[in-house]
Order: sequence, then structure tokens, then C-alpha cells
Amino acid sequence: MQTSLVANIWPQTQTSWITKAMLVVIGTILLTISAKIRVPFYPVPMTMQVFVDLALGLVLGFRLALATVLLYLVEGAAYLPVFAGTPERGLGLPYMMGPTGGYLLGYIFAASAVGVLADRGWSRHWAKAIVACLIGLTLIYVPGIVWLGTVIGWDKPVLELGFTPFILGDLLKVLIAALGVTGIWHFGLSRPRS
Repeated sequence: MQTSLVANIWPQTQTSWITKAMLVVIGTILLTISAKIRVPFYPVPMTMQVFVDLALGLVLGFRLALATVLLYLVEGAAYLPVFAGTPERGLGLPYMMGPTGGYLLGYIFAASAVGVLADRGWSRHWAKAIVACLIGLTLIYVPGIVWLGTVIGWDKPVLELGFTPFILGDLLKVLIAALGVTGIWHFGLSRPRS
């Protein structure tokens, strides 16, 4: 096991529960902000949740990334407007049980898997980081599409509603997250400290 990026930048992360708690809360804030951002893109505008979820795994490692996403979902279940489209499209468990519930569940799997791989050093090399993020993206889409089909019915165009309009933007997010984090490893941490 290697240390995460955040532990290399901020060594107190490994020993201080206050620092860990602060990072988890900051992570939930980033997830909330990323859910509210609307970036114009083709064929539909996109939010940045997938990017932040994958980046959290790469930067924080397994434990902190998992804790962050779990707290984020608890905040949403507690009727805080942390998800995309809230409060307009509903709040709390009713929102989470709706068509996007599987994607929310997938955020747990993705952050965990990417975090495990980051803990094994995959966030240090751009190709491995991209593969880790692609695995994470798959772990978001699979439960998301299965849940969507179950909720709206498999007779509907499930892939056209929950996959096709978003995959191009999400692949771009994978590249940005992977290259951004590996860039920090190589350019930010390789410089001598004064």
C-alpha cells in the first residue's frame, strides 16, 4: 500500500481524525457544488459530479473517498438539497429512489474502487489513473442503468436516456481527473521543497 496524494501533500491526514473529518466534509461540499454546476456540452448540459467522485478516489484513497460519498448520500437522505436538480425535483429518500438512484449508488462503488487502486499507486501514472477512472465510471453506469430501467421500465429507451447523452462528457471528465491528479504527482510533488 502506498500513501494517497492528500497524505503526501498533507501528512497529518494519516494521524489526525479532525483533519480526516474536515477532508470528508470538504469532499461533500465539492460533490454538492459539482451537482449544481451546469456545463454546456453536446448533446446535453452536464454536471461535474462524476469528475469530483472519481477525483476524490484518486486524491483521498479508499477510506476517505468512501466516507465522503457515504456522508454525501446521508446528507441527501436527510433532505438537504445536495443532489442535481434538488430541491426542484424533490428531496430525501423519495428523490434517491427515483430514476437517478442507481447512479448515486454507483458513486459509492466508483469512489471505493478508484480509491483502492489509488492506494496501490495507480494515481501516480497517467495510464493507470485513466484505467482506474474508467473502472469507476463503469461502476457508476452499471447500477445507474439497471436502476433506471427498473424504475421507468425496460420498454423505454433506457440507454438513450441514461447513457448515450452523457458518455462523451463523462469520458472527458475521466481524462481531466486522471491527468490532473497525475500531473499534481509529477509536477507538484517532484519539485524540491524550500
